[in-house]
Order: sequence, then structure tokens, then C-alpha cells
Amino acid sequence: MNAPRSKRVEVNGWVVLDKPVGMTSTHAVSRLKRIFNARKAGHAGTLDPLASGILPVAFGEATKTVPFVQDGEKAYRFSVKWGVETDSDDSDGSPTRVSDLRPSRADIEAALPAFIGEIMQQPPAYSAIKVNGERAYDMARDGEIVDLPARPVTIHSLTLVAATADEAVIEAQCGKGTYVRAIARDLGRMLGCLGHVVALRRTRVGPFTEDDAVPLASIEAEGADAGAFMRDVEAGLTEVPCVVVDRDGAARLRRGQSLILRGRDAPAGGMAYAACGGVPVAFGEVVQGALEPSRVFNLPI
Repeated sequence: MNAPRSKRVEVNGWVVLDKPVGMTSTHAVSRLKRIFNARKAGHAGTLDPLASGILPVAFGEATKTVPFVQDGEKAYRFSVKWGVETDSDDSDGSPTRVSDLRPSRADIEAALPAFIGEIMQQPPAYSAIKVNGERAYDMARDGEIVDLPARPVTIHSLTLVAATADEAVIEAQCGKGTYVRAIARDLGRMLGCLGHVVALRRTRVGPFTEDDAVPLASIEAEGADAGAFMRDVEAGLTEVPCVVVDRDGAARLRRGQSLILRGRDAPAGGMAYAACGGVPVAFGEVVQGALEPSRVFNLPI
């Protein structure tokens, strides 16, 4: 008879995972959840199985800060293979069109500026976007024609790192909702040679960079000591202004009441979070000099 499964425990914080190629983001979160025996966990931005790199995983109270990390700037390094377009815009898909044309390095560099700034981008058919309650990739796998409308995205920079006759390596810095596979697809179309992504690595998500990322194998190898890789809840709030409050102020915010902010360094508006004794208490919007809490943290002060 199998031993009874241990009860899940309350775990709060962030693990910045270096996701391996071939694993879904959901599976990666499940593996970490098992390692930490955690009740609640979620990731800040899906990575395709083809992709490796930074997958920030939030546990417990840290899941409340996921939107701040998801909304942060992303960075990617990806390889585009010329001459073939696929239905998924990457090497996991089936070829749909081919071309004998190949771009020169100068051709690629001349085309990149057209994709920088706020542009309209059509998401790939194989994406997690919902259409009438269904994921687009599920519909595409079932043979349905998926034609998602273009939407605005912001691309801060595109840099050609390397180029051969058949492939190019490009680094991108972009905002939320940008699909690198769509950049490769549209760049191939603009150059007339067609193209799809054959390798993809995410190197930054909001405040987290490659220097923060830990391979799954390293976490699993630590076993009971894996907690050394757990970051505090506030790691997801480093790009949000912080205001320090006393215990009375913390109690008021936790009751859902607004708190007038004192001091010349207090933010005049926008989002902010309050901390007491180094522990996050609540976050919300600053309106007319007062912090109006939208979410509170259940962490001991």
C-alpha cells in the first residue's frame, strides 16, 4: 500500500525557473509545486515547449503580484530559419509555404526597424488566446481555421546578433503580449523569403533576468533544501513604488480602508505597495495622496 500523500503546505514567494526545452509551462509549475509541496502556485507568462529560459513561478501570496511581473518588459533571443513558413510559426508546426529566396545580413538589418515601436501584430493561430471560451491552439489542433485579429504590441528593440545563409539570431526587447513567433513570420514575409522560429530563449521577465534563473535539475537535486531558491514575495514588486507604514497603518489597509500617505517621498499617484517591517501589506492605487488598497497580503508582520 502506498504511503498517504503529505498535505500541501503554505509556501509564499517566487522561484525564477530556467525552464528547459520540451516542457510546457504548466508541467514546470506542477513539478515545482510538488518539490515544495505547495498549496498554490502559478507562472507569470507562458513559455512554449520549444522555448527555454525565464519562467517566474509564484507561490501562495506571491501569486497576487503576478500581474506586475507579467506586465514588465520581456527580452528574448531567438533563431529564425528562412525558406519555410509553418502553421504554428515555429519548428513544431507543419510547413505551409516554402521559398528559395534567402536574405542578406543587410536585408535583415534594413527590415528590422519596421517592427520597432507600437505596431499591429496578428498572434499565431497556435496561441493561448481564447476565442469564444476556447484556446486558439486547441481549435487549430482540431483542424479549425483560426484567424485572430491583429492587436497593438510594443517592441522596444530588435538586434541582429548573427546571420548565416539559412538562419538569423535576433534579440528582442518587447512589452506584454508580443509574440516572437509572429515577428519571425512577419519578418520572413517582408523579406519575401518566409521564416519560422527554430530556437527561442526568454532572457528577462520584468525584474527577473538570466542571472536570477535556476535550472529545474538544480532545484530537484536540492530536495528538502530547495527553499534556498525561494525569493520573498516582494521580489515581484521591485518595479512598483513602496511606501513604509506602521502597524496601525498596516491594520487599516488590511481592513480595506484607504491610508493617507505622509512624507515628501510618498508617490503622488499610480500604483504602489505598502510594507511594514519589511513585509508587504497591500497594494493599490494612490489617489489624492491616499493609498486605496485593491489587494492585501496575509503575511505575518
